[in-house]
Amino acid sequence: MKTGFWRRATMVALMTATAGPALAQSSTVNSGDTAWLLSATALVLFMTLPGLALFYAGLVRSKNVLSVMMHCVAIACLASVVWLVAGYSLAFSGIGPVIGDLAKVGLAHMPRAAQVGSLPESVFFAFQMAFAVITPALIIGAFVERIRFSAVMLFSGLWLLVVYAPVCHWVWGGGWLQTRHVMDYAGGLVVHATAGVSALLLAWQLGPRNGYPRDLAPPHNPGMTMMGAGMLWVGWYGFNAGSALAANADAGAALVATHMSAASAGLVWALIEWRRFGRASMVGMVTGVVAGLATVTPASGFVSPLGGVALGVAGSLVCYQAVEFVKQTLRIDDSLDVFAVHGVGGILGTLVVAVLASPQFGGVGYAPGVTMGDQALTQIIGVAAVCAWSALATLILVAVVRRVTGLRASDDMIDDGLDLASHGERAYSP
Repeated sequence: MKTGFWRRATMVALMTATAGPALAQSSTVNSGDTAWLLSATALVLFMTLPGLALFYAGLVRSKNVLSVMMHCVAIACLASVVWLVAGYSLAFSGIGPVIGDLAKVGLAHMPRAAQVGSLPESVFFAFQMAFAVITPALIIGAFVERIRFSAVMLFSGLWLLVVYAPVCHWVWGGGWLQTRHVMDYAGGLVVHATAGVSALLLAWQLGPRNGYPRDLAPPHNPGMTMMGAGMLWVGWYGFNAGSALAANADAGAALVATHMSAASAGLVWALIEWRRFGRASMVGMVTGVVAGLATVTPASGFVSPLGGVALGVAGSLVCYQAVEFVKQTLRIDDSLDVFAVHGVGGILGTLVVAVLASPQFGGVGYAPGVTMGDQALTQIIGVAAVCAWSALATLILVAVVRRVTGLRASDDMIDDGLDLASHGERAYSP
């Protein structure tokens, strides 16, 4: 069975079992695969800059637009350096079940000719770096308009090493979940579950925005949010189809499933709003698109196009209810619905893939000797472990950050707007 999942597993096995020079001799670099992964890397970075920055910036008040954009740029810079220095090594070196080793710190001993399967290892490193950039950036949506910039930087850097790198190793780097054949094609667990759970707990610890929930201003620029969502949609082609790690049929199948999930989810979210309020909103429809994209991510390379449609419909229905649950029942100000859209969507897709991957539904099937029930149990274990670790580590990191830098901006800073208070600039002239 040739799928991106097994290709990824084979590549990681090569990485963790051999040294860099040996990797260079294991196969010939495929120029088509390399060109596609270079393009996919650019697409994934494009999701953060400027896609996520515009998507989030349009949803906040005008006096906080630059602060949100600054968070995205600063995290992109910080995460890139942290990934080079230690994150990549902790995620993709060594054979330990829980965490990698420091053999690839700074890529200091990696020869230029080193390979991961048919790819130069430098390209694989860069592709994974783009994932490491966007994952902590997703959390920004939970704390907009009320957090200290120093807290963002300290929390994001620590979170990448303590939460993201270990989970990445568990699932993709030869760790214990990969040996159980957990199915996470492009990051339902590694990206969306970790970011979503951490976002919810960080928002809870930070406290709500002033005036929440009744006296909040509406999104200042839904058009900006739509442009950001469009960039996310395009970038997601690299995110999911790039996870095949090759320019092949698996990449094409992942791209089609991804697109169909996004399109279906956008329509369903708009229909829900139309039935409830008599009209469909721009912000609502693009939120649905993103919910579909998050939901299909762990399943994209394993399911059929109709499976993608099913995931999009389910993602919109479930994530819409999750938004209301978080805000009305939990009363947590996860300001831009990171947990309800990304966390719940990623978890849902991770669980449902155990069914939709079945050949009877047009999926690619399971590992040899694994049944649908076996796979469902593995997916449940994966979700429980990743969510538990993300929650525990986040609470510890919040306590550390609160003690070192402080967490919440002062009321005066919040009233003035974080654009001026934290960065001395305005997005718009008065």
